[in-house]
Amino acid sequence: MLGAVFGVVAALGVLLVLGAWLLGRGESGTETTTPIAIPTYSPTYTPPTPDSGREPIQPTRVPTPIRTPTRDDDDSVTPPAQVKLDTSLRTNTLYRAGALPRTQCRAGNVSIFSHSRLKALILKTGACMNNAWRPILERQGIDWSPPGYAIAAKRGRGACGDYPSPGSIVPYYCPRNNTIYASTSAMARGNGQALGYGRIVAWNGAIISMMAHEYGHHVQNITGVMDSWWSKTLDSTSRSGKLALSRRLELQATCFGGMFMKAVASSYPISPANRGKLFWFYSRVGDWPGYPRDHGSPANNHAWFRQGWDRNQAYQCNTWMASSSSTS
Repeated sequence: MLGAVFGVVAALGVLLVLGAWLLGRGESGTETTTPIAIPTYSPTYTPPTPDSGREPIQPTRVPTPIRTPTRDDDDSVTPPAQVKLDTSLRTNTLYRAGALPRTQCRAGNVSIFSHSRLKALILKTGACMNNAWRPILERQGIDWSPPGYAIAAKRGRGACGDYPSPGSIVPYYCPRNNTIYASTSAMARGNGQALGYGRIVAWNGAIISMMAHEYGHHVQNITGVMDSWWSKTLDSTSRSGKLALSRRLELQATCFGGMFMKAVASSYPISPANRGKLFWFYSRVGDWPGYPRDHGSPANNHAWFRQGWDRNQAYQCNTWMASSSSTS
């Protein structure tokens, strides 16, 4: 009963946020928007185990490397050609970026129930995300910039509205000002009838992985993926088509979050036990049956997080080339 009530409240909250976003989009005509990740908790769902023989998502096509001319090609020296970025969904320049490097990012035994300590951890790991993503994006000629953060103890109001949104616990990324918004108390303890992440996994890595998901939206924004997604969404004439595009956007951000958590696993550190908790956590988040299917099923959230963790290549997170069943 509690899960059902939580699902209704969370869904209504998200609908309110999306409605406000669409009205704002209609006024400006230039902004992009990102749906908010909806946490779910379903006691009846049987999560897969790390050794359950999970079939990996089929790898997508490896991007063709761009050959860089050398002086041996020509005796004359010419200025380097301007990099032409591909901002499309399926063949974006982002997919040439490769793997995130192993990144030093020590978390320590930080309690998620302390606002000051959790906020400090979010900002610290945010800097680690910068260190991981910046070099591989800049090597592809992508104009990198870090996101901002607004972390409140309880609630606040940002460029994309209230955070957390009514009846919600989740952080969100606002592309209007490239800022990630979050409430530490909502994430840890809950908000109204919405259960907090701390009721699912009390380990701080679960919340940081959600922040890595939101950082994934920032990566999508600065590489043009988000603009291309929004254009496709506007062109879509069906609700089911718009939801399918939203799921691919969200599952890609989840995959990017998996890449980051693997990149810091040895220093964070993420023990085998906590790794199991992290995988189990992602088998518990996703779309509730009967409500807007805009983030993907728990099974696919788990699969795409594992895709980023296990394969750690940007092109392996190309949800736009994946089958509809793996992004349902």
